Amino acid sequence: MQIAVLGGTGFVGQSLCAQLVMAGHAVRVLTRHRERHRDLLVLPSAQVVEADVHNPAVLRREFEGLDAVVNLVGILNESGRDGKGFERAHAELPAKVVQACRQSSVTRLLHMSALHASPDGPSHYLRSKGRGEQIVHGAESSTLHVTSFRPSVIFGPRDSFTNRFAGLLRQVPYVFPLACAAARLQPVYVEDVVQAFVLALDRHTTFGQRYNLCGPQVYTLREIVTYLARQLGLKRHILPLNNALSYAQGAVLQFAPGKPFTPDNYRSLQVASVCDARFPDIFGITPGRLDEIVPTYISRKSL
Repeated sequence: MQIAVLGGTGFVGQSLCAQLVMAGHAVRVLTRHRERHRDLLVLPSAQVVEADVHNPAVLRREFEGLDAVVNLVGILNESGRDGKGFERAHAELPAKVVQACRQSSVTRLLHMSALHASPDGPSHYLRSKGRGEQIVHGAESSTLHVTSFRPSVIFGPRDSFTNRFAGLLRQVPYVFPLACAAARLQPVYVEDVVQAFVLALDRHTTFGQRYNLCGPQVYTLREIVTYLARQLGLKRHILPLNNALSYAQGAVLQFAPGKPFTPDNYRSLQVASVCDARFPDIFGITPGRLDEIVPTYISRKSL
């Protein structure tokens, strides 16, 4: 297949592009800054195109002659605090993608949503993801077949989850104050997520479906952070913060470089990011365990 990938330069996108190429597909990665992502250029049958994905005319042009489009674009935080950044990335962009697919006669669309995304969710992130998911599935028809994926938090060598906490644990001595320590998560390995995308491409039984993707184990956030500290060989006392202090931490850290934690993150964590069922049988994937994979990229040697 000839496939365009939006968000192909990100953590999930790089893994997906590699698997698509290995499966024999030709990949066109659309990005704002082509020269920053020369690592993708070494992939056989991969093309990196500098393009503004928010421009409908550009999308229409770049989708011409393609068989499928994958939209992975997502943000965990926005530059402002009113939800407009989330809305632009998670709802307005999918609407433009759907329109461009129709205009360019693309017949297959794979979309990255989020576990428990809903227009009625507690955070801008979950609400905007929910609206985007509704938009793409509203376009399902005989000429455009849509599948969406709803993962829990995704982990892997280049993630912004385990690596971010590992970095913070290194920087904060002795006592580590942790917001939303009791939040329940079911982390899923990035390679399992992207394999599901690749397998779904030409499977008619996945048309119109939405798949929740989770790993094999449920953890509290405190258990994950404690595990990471132990893996790094660091003696840290993890201090759980109550709801008021957790929100206050977000209110302060939203102004720190990189926005390590925000009130919107706090609100998202009020919903348990766990699945009601195991990894979808249709893909034949046995999901990887966090405690077996994390030691391959986070260890004392990286200190």
